[in-house]
Amino acid sequence: MVNTATKHIAKNVVVIGTQWGDEGKGKIVDWLTDHAQGVVRFQGGHNAGHTLVVGQGDAQRVYKLNLVPSGIVRSGINCYIGNGVVLDAGHLLGEIAALEKDGLEVKSRLKVSSGCPLILSHHVAVDVAREAKRSADKKIGTTGKGIGPTYEDKVARRALRVYDLFYPERFSEKLKEVIDYHNFVLTNYLGAKAVDFNQQYDASMQHAIALKPMISDISAELYAANARGENLLFEGAQGTLLDIDHGTYPYVTSSNCIAGQASAGTGVGANMLHYVLGITKAYTTRVGGGPFPSELDIDTEGAPGTQMSVKGQEIGTVTKRKRRCGWFDAAALRRSAMINGLTGLCITKLDVLDGIKELNICTGYELDGKKIDLLPIGADDVAGCKPIYETVPGWSENTFGVKTWDGLPKNAQNYLKRLEALCGVPVAIVSTGPERDETIVIEHPFA
Repeated sequence: MVNTATKHIAKNVVVIGTQWGDEGKGKIVDWLTDHAQGVVRFQGGHNAGHTLVVGQGDAQRVYKLNLVPSGIVRSGINCYIGNGVVLDAGHLLGEIAALEKDGLEVKSRLKVSSGCPLILSHHVAVDVAREAKRSADKKIGTTGKGIGPTYEDKVARRALRVYDLFYPERFSEKLKEVIDYHNFVLTNYLGAKAVDFNQQYDASMQHAIALKPMISDISAELYAANARGENLLFEGAQGTLLDIDHGTYPYVTSSNCIAGQASAGTGVGANMLHYVLGITKAYTTRVGGGPFPSELDIDTEGAPGTQMSVKGQEIGTVTKRKRRCGWFDAAALRRSAMINGLTGLCITKLDVLDGIKELNICTGYELDGKKIDLLPIGADDVAGCKPIYETVPGWSENTFGVKTWDGLPKNAQNYLKRLEALCGVPVAIVSTGPERDETIVIEHPFA
């Protein structure tokens, strides 16, 4: 029998975006890493983006990460990329080089699953050509980085995975077959140029040499870390309403963005996921196409939506596109709470609402003459939803950088309590600025 009397029992936390992405997950993951020994990415690709602000004044550094887990900016933290991530090896190596140039040690702390499907040049070409072929009203808003076509190849069982890189003859044979297939689609259906086999093969073999020291069995690594009593932080990308199964399909991403994917995308059992923290803005945003029931005008001076856009600096980290903005949607959050099994909420960007006299909260919708209180599944029904609003008083005081609950204006406290009641999930954390210490803790996920 193992004596566990003095052994730390690991607690693992999953951080999930509850809206259409861009909720501020990177800062919260970075902040929570104080209590973790490992940070894990489990889905998506380099279409995700996290912005981290570290330090103050002249010592302040801003890191923009796509594939490398946010924990990398903390010394001594191990980082893992699970099998659920689609991997552009060239982009990953470029990101590592940029971080190392900034003085961070990366390669000794980053482990990459040998099971990650590889994003290759033909995936990018198909992604770009297919989006270009769509009419303006049918565009998905893809980032054009090859994410979707790579997941398609994974499901079709023709994807090349990281482990194939280390068997050049096998890799060459598989690559030729899949490039022939995609080149046929590119030239005969999409009217685009074919991709070159030799160029992709040579690049992949170079990537293999650089990647090899970081390749590992991530499932085994995480089980071993858990057995040692190490806390793990599972870092989601995008947001729940972009989930391929549960989001506003087809205006979604190509992967599952929900908490359950932390298990499938890393190879750990669901019983190792102890706390699910849902990140949500104090309002709502989305990038790209698709329905958005609580959307506001963001181009009229002085309008609430314009304040959200400008004060919130709502520009996509990866896409550089201006984000659409709208009132907080509690009906959408209820859907996210159900899908993810949320334990607690973290509300971000509360200060963006400072000075708005009255705030609307979408509590439900009218759809086909009926009132509903949950966001429907699929874009067609969501597009028909007319928001039902509840109006609450705003506040004139500044909430930026406030570090205690009592330091918040009474109306801001009431607003947060109302969101909590409407969504049925307790508010655990309030983020009041981009820096680590600009955080109000009501319940710590690792407690």
